[in-house]
Amino acid sequence: MNPAVQGLITIIIGVGGCVGYFYFSNQILDKFIFPATGPQAGRNISRANAVRPWLFLFPALFALSLYLAYPVFETLRLSLTDRNAGGAFVGLDNYTQMFGEDKFWEAVRNNLLWLLIVPAASTAFGLLAAQLTDRISWGNIAKSLIFMPMAISFVGAAVIFKLIYDARPEDMAQIGIMNAVYLQLGGESPITWLTVPFWNNIFLMVVLIWIQTGFAMVILSAALRGIPEETIEAAIIDGANPFQVFFKIKMPQIAGTIVVVWTTITIVVLKVFDIVFAMTNGQWETQVLANYMYDKLFRANDWGVGSASAIIIMLMVTPILVWNVYNARKEMR
Repeated sequence: MNPAVQGLITIIIGVGGCVGYFYFSNQILDKFIFPATGPQAGRNISRANAVRPWLFLFPALFALSLYLAYPVFETLRLSLTDRNAGGAFVGLDNYTQMFGEDKFWEAVRNNLLWLLIVPAASTAFGLLAAQLTDRISWGNIAKSLIFMPMAISFVGAAVIFKLIYDARPEDMAQIGIMNAVYLQLGGESPITWLTVPFWNNIFLMVVLIWIQTGFAMVILSAALRGIPEETIEAAIIDGANPFQVFFKIKMPQIAGTIVVVWTTITIVVLKVFDIVFAMTNGQWETQVLANYMYDKLFRANDWGVGSASAIIIMLMVTPILVWNVYNARKEMR
């Protein structure tokens, strides 16, 4: 079947199913479960109105339970069992084994390095771009170009940068831009940048920074535009220079937005997988937790340790999610 036709049929069935569910569930509720007739009509109407919101919420609650809650509890269960022993309960043995592996601690160290660099750099570059593009006539064009990487998948961006870092010493015509610049600056031969310890992690981070800068710029640009002009004009009249206006007037007023952008990018960093998988596959000391989990689950076929590492990632992400929800609710009050 043609994919377009298949997609159209899926949309029709999905939308039709939703409409049918809401229509027939209300009919059953009003005519059979709590009929608005007879001596109990008033009481039945009140009961139906109390139940009706749950009818609307049920599909979402069911989907969340099926695709979010169930996987979490199943992953936790698998992390406490040994698949090779027929799913026998082994307690924390998988965690003990995981904590004893050098590759796990390499992944933890690299994730911490990503956490220190990527959110800070992405937010800083995004804020800088938002401020500068608001001051030039062709700012909207510049914003479009900076935001464009957001439209590229992580794997696509990884392939682009892998070509930039490429090095084939046996064929000097087949090198990436980075090696071409390096040779022009006096380098003796192309370098396989992705195999250089520590620096290869930085080169991988550049890909995510390149993508997330556009996201940070859009959010922070909107926040900057929301700053009351009166405060800026008052500061200028008092003799503040552009740097003082930016750091002492604008920054404090968008601090909440900066935190939201920072934490959102932090969550992305904790789950980073595609870039590392496509560019180095965790080799040359570039392993990260998500790629470590993938290796254990689908290469080593060790579901216990793989699930344990997934739980570790979830535990690292959860406090940031809670913090984001707390701040969102605080701002809505």
